[in-house]
Amino acid sequence: MPEALTPTPEQLRYLQLLAEKYPTIAAASSEIINLEALSRLPKGTEHFMSDLHGENEAFIHILNSASGVIREKIDVVLGQDVPAAERAELATLIYYPAQKLPELKARQTDLNGWYRKNLFWLIDLCRFVSSKHTRDHVRRCLPRYCGHIIDELLHAHFEDHDKDLYYGQIIDSIIRYDRADAYITRFCEVIKRLAVDRLHIVGDLFDRGPRPDQILDRLMLHHDVDIQWGNHDVVWMGAAAGSPICILTVLKTTVAYNNLATLENGYGISLRELDHLAEAFYADTDVAHWKPHIDPRTTPAAESIARTARMHKAVTILMLKLEAQVIRRNPDFQYQGRDYLNQIDYTAGTVRCGGNVYPLLDPVFPTVDPADPTRLNPQEQRVLDDLVCSFTESERLQRHVQFLYARGAVYKVCNRNLLFHGAVPMTEEGGFAAETFQGKSYAGKALFDYCDRRAREGYFAPEGSPERQAGQDFLWYLWCGRLSPIFGRSAMTTFERLYIADPATHAEVKNPYYRHIQHAETADRILKEFGLEGEGCHIVNGHVPVRAIEGESPVKGGGKVIVIDGGFCRAYHRQTGIAGYTLVYNSRGLTLRTHQPFESAEKAIREDEDIASRSEQIYTAPSRILVRDTDEGNEKRILIHDLEQLLAAYRAGLLREQL
Repeated sequence: MPEALTPTPEQLRYLQLLAEKYPTIAAASSEIINLEALSRLPKGTEHFMSDLHGENEAFIHILNSASGVIREKIDVVLGQDVPAAERAELATLIYYPAQKLPELKARQTDLNGWYRKNLFWLIDLCRFVSSKHTRDHVRRCLPRYCGHIIDELLHAHFEDHDKDLYYGQIIDSIIRYDRADAYITRFCEVIKRLAVDRLHIVGDLFDRGPRPDQILDRLMLHHDVDIQWGNHDVVWMGAAAGSPICILTVLKTTVAYNNLATLENGYGISLRELDHLAEAFYADTDVAHWKPHIDPRTTPAAESIARTARMHKAVTILMLKLEAQVIRRNPDFQYQGRDYLNQIDYTAGTVRCGGNVYPLLDPVFPTVDPADPTRLNPQEQRVLDDLVCSFTESERLQRHVQFLYARGAVYKVCNRNLLFHGAVPMTEEGGFAAETFQGKSYAGKALFDYCDRRAREGYFAPEGSPERQAGQDFLWYLWCGRLSPIFGRSAMTTFERLYIADPATHAEVKNPYYRHIQHAETADRILKEFGLEGEGCHIVNGHVPVRAIEGESPVKGGGKVIVIDGGFCRAYHRQTGIAGYTLVYNSRGLTLRTHQPFESAEKAIREDEDIASRSEQIYTAPSRILVRDTDEGNEKRILIHDLEQLLAAYRAGLLREQL
């Protein structure tokens, strides 16, 4: 090509680097042919989940089932000739091979016959899910030690072999040498791996549910996952960074939901000192108002509930003290007047809120000095120091939060979809709302980018630096700030709900975004702000549970906005009437999955019970979406162009082949 004959020095240096990987005309030409072939394949399947809130068992089941995709493929491959009960049994085996396999084996009178039948089924199913991938990609997904055998079973040429005889001989060898369990397990893993190419988590892994740590363990094993931070995530990120206010905020939510196992068992963080503080100051006070939410799956003793209630009050007052300090040193947050310990008349037992004065539901503050309400007493300071050490020294928490930073961001643009957790802050008139930080205003995409940078400073800026302190305060702002794109409400009314009876003070007014997003023109304006225009562009977000029980639709903005928070967490089921939405995006379009409550993994394994789900096609592509139509396809086009330049340089004698 003409420009390749007279490249600039910078272009030539780049081509020299590219030539190290493709040292000959043959190598460059072969790669171009390979990339063009890959570009003509159907796009891979993307799986979207949101607002998991620690519901580890439901998450793992939906992840294993790919929101029903695997069961659909089983039905296609096996057909109606195989009874529904056997298809359900096979699905459970694929979801939970380690747990289901021993149970199934114990029931068999002809174990070898059962092995043969199920291995045949798994081979056919694996061939089906691998059909839209290249053989090279499938090989890279195979396990190290038996991958060559699985590859042979998947890609045998049956014009040269009798299928049953050829399969049968290999399977007989697998059974004879006691490798059937291993091969069944590996096939199950490969099927799940090939069924979904990419996983998107649109925020809020933490809080309320029992084991967010187990969710993160599983995500860290996933082959391709990205995360858009939710406000419950960023406050945990701040806690791991050592932010006292974020640590106390995390603790307050954890204790309020009686979910101490997350901290004590999941992250090895002891609450003993907090317990001692609570007993020292609140043992003789009425804490009925502070009783935690109780998960119906648990039956804690009355004394355990009372102990947690005392800790709930102790940590809340500690949190309120630090909130007032953060508000004082960050006027940009525009939270003046919400430093409630400074707004209380301790003699009268009242508090000023929003220009009005209200009686306190609980006027007992034994650790608060009315002359200096935000000062920590010595025992509170010891507790806080101990907690900061525990959070920053928890190796598992640090691994999880480093993963959140590495794979996460405030938003992501991927394959013509804009993903974010909360809202694009807007004005009442429908423009992008501007927020001023450090003397400069930000709105729209610029606000998202600014928030992402500040969130990273809170963890990665040098220890003890002003940037790290300010970044940690900003992580708290992202949790609850008025124009935080991750929060999207006027205020976090924690104090009001605990201390003021008037329900009018409890309202957390949604940002105008949630009203404007009903209109297609608003969706188009937001998409354009993030560089997306034309057919097939969508916004995917979560954060605010869709009240399906009241007839609310998760699809808004003329079909361009999909809200996939349907109440995945058990605590939200009564509000939404369902147990969550997930989204599947394949080469045909977007399918919304509506899920009913999941009882337990134990029951699912024992009874071959899947999550009851309903599918709705919400976007059908005008023609089948190919790899060339995706972000990956664009990267391949760029590389093809560069390789063509490299070929031209070889042929013009500007570079020599390394034969």
